[in-house]
Amino acid sequence: MSDIKKPIVHKYGVDAEGIPLTKSGRRNKNYMPSTSTKRKGRPPAAALKKPKGVMGRPKGDAAIINEYKSRMLASPQSVKVLDAIFKAALDDDHKHQASAWKLVMDRVAPTAAFEQEVVKGGGKSAIQINITGIGGASVSGTQEPDDDQDITDATYEVI
Repeated sequence: MSDIKKPIVHKYGVDAEGIPLTKSGRRNKNYMPSTSTKRKGRPPAAALKKPKGVMGRPKGDAAIINEYKSRMLASPQSVKVLDAIFKAALDDDHKHQASAWKLVMDRVAPTAAFEQEVVKGGGKSAIQINITGIGGASVSGTQEPDDDQDITDATYEVI
């Protein structure tokens, strides 16, 4: 029954191809035949249960690095790699000893471990002010930051 097309009835008539005509007798260029049988409204429950494939955002750099780290840690050869780096760092005759030192210091003793003293002091570092001019006076001073105090000790030089 779906093979039988109903004739289109339009206020100003239709042409031989079934496209509605405008008031002046020309083809309506805005006419779009409805060939889709897509339903309107909420989809049925069966359509909602179908798997939709990969969902979410694509993997970024952080996800790729985390996957790489987990793969490296799970590898049985990662111990051999670490041993080789430590042997190179301890061998004075090894040509890549400096690179091994840098790898060890960057990973084993990161700089954040040394910055804990700054965090203990309220997260503020010392303030150092140097003001110089050509043929003028030079003013310099250092002070640990305290919210309650003004700068009281400074050295002044006349040039």
